[in-house]
Amino acid sequence: MDELIDIVDANGKPTGQTALKSVIHQKGYYHNTAHIWFYTKNGEVLLSQRSAKKLICPLMWDVSVAGHIDAGETPEQAAIRETKEEIGLTILKPDLIKIGVFKCFQSYGNGIKDNEFHNTFICELNTSLSELTPQEDEVEALKLVSLDVFKTLIKNINDNNNHFVPSNKAYYELVYNHLKKQV
Repeated sequence: MDELIDIVDANGKPTGQTALKSVIHQKGYYHNTAHIWFYTKNGEVLLSQRSAKKLICPLMWDVSVAGHIDAGETPEQAAIRETKEEIGLTILKPDLIKIGVFKCFQSYGNGIKDNEFHNTFICELNTSLSELTPQEDEVEALKLVSLDVFKTLIKNINDNNNHFVPSNKAYYELVYNHLKKQV
């Protein structure tokens, strides 16, 4: 779907302009996304495998839920909407713990210029994996891994293990540290 998205400047400040997602990725405009990392009290992290249909990093493992923040939407509204769309889970604003906004500026061989600010949240997962419904166009698979396994996977990113999106290692490490404190 080609959503209408707010354009921000290089510091993440709104410009008052909007564009379709396809135009934003073609022109490299700065924009916002919402990332939600789900964890369990047992010390597990929910990972999402990107759909084979994705234009960027298909079949690689990544954040539990992520998506663009639509024009006029708050990061929290986008997080709630994306969670419902991508994994069929209803969450509420008080469930979200914001851990920060992180720059991720990437260009890809297919011409996509993805200059995003990840508005990142952690949220406790209070349901079983079997109760989640992955959205076919976005999510190939879901899995829970222990924090120890998550840490090892992050450590081995530069070993060409093709597990995680390789450009995000520092971001994953930061998320790991926040999750570790939460459990």
